[in-house]
Amino acid sequence: MPTQSKHWPAVLVALCAACLLAACSSEERPMKTVDYVDLERFMGDWYVIANIPTFVERGAHNAVESYALTPEGTIATTFTFRAGSFDGPLKTYHPTGFVVDRTSNALWGMQFIWPIKADFRIIYLTPDYQVTAIGRAKRDYVWVMARESAIPDEHYQTILSFLDEIGYDTSRIERVPQRW
Repeated sequence: MPTQSKHWPAVLVALCAACLLAACSSEERPMKTVDYVDLERFMGDWYVIANIPTFVERGAHNAVESYALTPEGTIATTFTFRAGSFDGPLKTYHPTGFVVDRTSNALWGMQFIWPIKADFRIIYLTPDYQVTAIGRAKRDYVWVMARESAIPDEHYQTILSFLDEIGYDTSRIERVPQRW
C-alpha cells in the first residue's frame, strides 16, 4: 500500500493558488462608461438598431426599449418587440433598472428576475442623446439604440469601430429589423 506524502497539503494549496491566479489573469479588461448621463434626458423610447441578442431577443423585429424614472429612483423599463417577423406576436418585458454609480449615472443594474441584476453600462452616447450603446463588462451582449428607427450607415460603422476597439466581437452584432 502506498504511503501518503507529508507534502500533499502543500501541493493542494499550490494547485488551488495556481487556479486562482489563472482565473484572475483571464478576467476581462475594465469597460469604461460615458462620463455622465442626464437621466431625465435619457428617459423615453429607444429603438434597438442592432445588438448581440440574448436568447429572448433572437429574431426580434421593431424592438423598442423605453425608460421612465420612478419616484423611488429606479428606472421602469418596458422592452417590446415582434417575435420572428413584423407580424409576429408582440412580446413585452418589464425589467427594472437601478443606477449603481450615482456620479456618472452610466452604470446600472438591470433586474429581470429578483434578485439578479445584470450589468448594464452606457458606453456610448451622443451629446444630443439621440444614439447610445449599452454594453456589459463581459462583452457578451451589446445594444445600439437610437431615438429614431434608423441611423445613417456612417454613424453605425463608427459605433461598430468603437465597439471593436473596446473588445467586442463585432461579427456577432446583428441589425434589428425596424419598420414603422
